[in-house]
Amino acid sequence: MDLNMTAEEQQFRDELRGWLKANVPADWSAKREDPLETRFEYLRTWQRKLFDGGWAGISWPKEYGGRGASLMQQVIFWQEMALADAPPMANVLGLGLIGPTIIGFGTNAHKQRYLSKILNAEEIWCQGFSEPNAGSDLASLQTSARREGDFYVVNGQKTWTSYGWIADWCEVVVRTDPNVPKHKGLTVMLLDMKTPGISVRPLRQMTGESEFSEVFFQDVRVPVENVVGEVNQGWEVALGTLMHERGTFGAGLQILYRRNMERLIELSHELERDGRPAAQDPLVRQKLAQCYAEIEIMRLNQMRAFSRISATGVPGPEGSIQKIFWSELNQRVQQVAQELLGPYAQLASSSSDAVDKGAWAYGYLRSRGNTIEAGTSEIQRNIIGHFVLGLPRSY
Repeated sequence: MDLNMTAEEQQFRDELRGWLKANVPADWSAKREDPLETRFEYLRTWQRKLFDGGWAGISWPKEYGGRGASLMQQVIFWQEMALADAPPMANVLGLGLIGPTIIGFGTNAHKQRYLSKILNAEEIWCQGFSEPNAGSDLASLQTSARREGDFYVVNGQKTWTSYGWIADWCEVVVRTDPNVPKHKGLTVMLLDMKTPGISVRPLRQMTGESEFSEVFFQDVRVPVENVVGEVNQGWEVALGTLMHERGTFGAGLQILYRRNMERLIELSHELERDGRPAAQDPLVRQKLAQCYAEIEIMRLNQMRAFSRISATGVPGPEGSIQKIFWSELNQRVQQVAQELLGPYAQLASSSSDAVDKGAWAYGYLRSRGNTIEAGTSEIQRNIIGHFVLGLPRSY
C-alpha cells in the first residue's frame, strides 16, 4: 500500500485547494441548518459554480465534460471538499451514479441529450430501484413494463427514492419479462418524471426531513429509445450503477468523522462531570480514544482499498468491509456524543439550549440509516462471508 501522492496528484490537490479557498461560499455554515427542501436551490447554484470551474463530474471522461480524474484524484477531491467544509452538490445521484451509467451503457443519443444537463444541475435525477418488497433483494422487483408500439407502459411502485420529490428524471429498473428467472427479465429505462401517471409522496424521516419518496406509476408511457442497454439485460446495467455507488463513497467521511471527534474532545474539556471536566473521567477518555483510533483504522483501510484498485483495476473485499465499518462507526461515535453531552444532545436546532445548533441530535437520528443505505450490514456480511471466507450462502 503506497500512501504517498505523486507529483501529479499533489498538483491536482493544490489546484483544487486553491480554487475551493477562493470559491466556497462564506454563508454555507448558516445555510446548512436549513431543511434540504429549503436549501436545495442553494446547492444547485453551488454545483453550477463547480461546473463553471471545471470541478463537476471529475471522474467522467474529458469528452463528456469531466476531468478524467484517476481514482486517487477522486479521493483527493472528496477529502479536500470535506477539509474546506464545502457544500455538497445538488445532483448527487446524477453525477455519481446515473451519469456514469449512461456513459457506460447508454447510446450516443443518450449521452448527447442528458450528460451536460446532469453536470450543470439543469436536470436533477433520482434512482428508481427499491420497492416495498424488493430492497436488498433487488431482483425481486415487480414494477412492470409492457411494450405497446414505440412505448413501454410502466405500472408499479418504487420506494426510498432519494430526491424523488425534486427530480426531473429517473433511472428506473422494471420487469419486462415475468416468465424468466428473476435476474433475467429486467430492463433499465430513463423516465421523465413529468410524464402523466407518475405521483410522488415524500417519506418523512425521524430527522424531520423528507430525503426519500415513494413513487407510483400508473400506465406511464416511456419511449422505447429510453431503454439503457439491452432489453431484459437490465441486471448488468443496475449492477454497474451500484458499482459506482460504492466506488469512492466514504472517501471524505473520515475527514468529517475526525472533525466531529475533535469537536467532541473540545466539548469534553468544557463540560463538567462530577465537578471536574469530563475529559478527566477515565471512561470518557477511553471511549473518545477508541473512536479516534477507529477513525484512523477507517482511513487506512480506505487507502488500502484504493491502492488495490489502482494496482489491479479490480475492487477487493475492502469495499464491503469499509461499508460495514464506516456505517457502524458513525453510530458508535454518535452514541458516545449522546452519553457525553447528556440531555442537551437531544435538543433540535429550534432550541436555544441545543449544542452546536442541534447538530448532535440530527446526527444521532440520521446515523440510524447508515447501516441500511448503500447495502445493509446484513447483506455486506453475507458478501464477505461468501466471497471472502468461502462460507455457504445465507438464504
